[in-house]
Amino acid sequence: MDLATLLDQAHDIAKDAGQAIMAVYARDFSIEEKEDKSPLTEADKAAHDVIVGGLEALPGGIPVLSEENTEGFAGADAEGRYWLVDPLDGTKEFIKRNGEFTVNIALIEAGKPVLGVVVAPALEVSYLAAEGLGAFKVDSSGERQPIQVAGKPAEGTTWRVVGSRSHPSPDLAEWLEQLGKHDMVPMGSSLKFCLIAEGAADVHPRLGPTCLWDTGAAQAVVEQAGGRVETLVGQSLSYASPQEHLNPYFIVWGSKQ
Repeated sequence: MDLATLLDQAHDIAKDAGQAIMAVYARDFSIEEKEDKSPLTEADKAAHDVIVGGLEALPGGIPVLSEENTEGFAGADAEGRYWLVDPLDGTKEFIKRNGEFTVNIALIEAGKPVLGVVVAPALEVSYLAAEGLGAFKVDSSGERQPIQVAGKPAEGTTWRVVGSRSHPSPDLAEWLEQLGKHDMVPMGSSLKFCLIAEGAADVHPRLGPTCLWDTGAAQAVVEQAGGRVETLVGQSLSYASPQEHLNPYFIVWGSKQ
């Protein structure tokens, strides 16, 4: 399997989905409420259709698990592979029109994200990664620059913490007190991971509910940039059981240890 080719193909599909999202963003749009009370817009549906259609047209027949059609996913293929998709991550940010929303596409193999694409269409930036290739930031001109995490802050310096803009957690204050001196930067969607991957932040504690599709693509970017995404007991966040959609609490670290 040529991950470099798949990365380019997934990036093109994600950018097409981003264009569909921005077409809705530019006008008035309807908002529905899903069973879990989270919002759903026309943009979520449009992006889902673009991505699933694009991925299913690729050779290999890799199954697709999308947030917007979990019932249609029959499981990973014989090699343990599947595409993991969040067509519009940060729907609340989309509704607020603050630009902090993304398209997330990950390739999972044997429970691990080996490829990740995060496109932020309103910000005209993408983050890409694949195992063995590294991690990259792509600007509006299409220029691809390698990125890497900042490493663990030196003793006594201030930690740069990035946190959720729309999902505050009551457990977070206690965790931050144990961390020590820090500055908090609020950010929506999987962009929090990407700030760490490019060295602009040091840690992202997520002590609240998330789903597999919220994290898979951005985890690949962080890991290939030299960081790690771990549960509170130090295990790498796993995607080996896609029938279980909820992630445990986790921390994104901008260092190897």
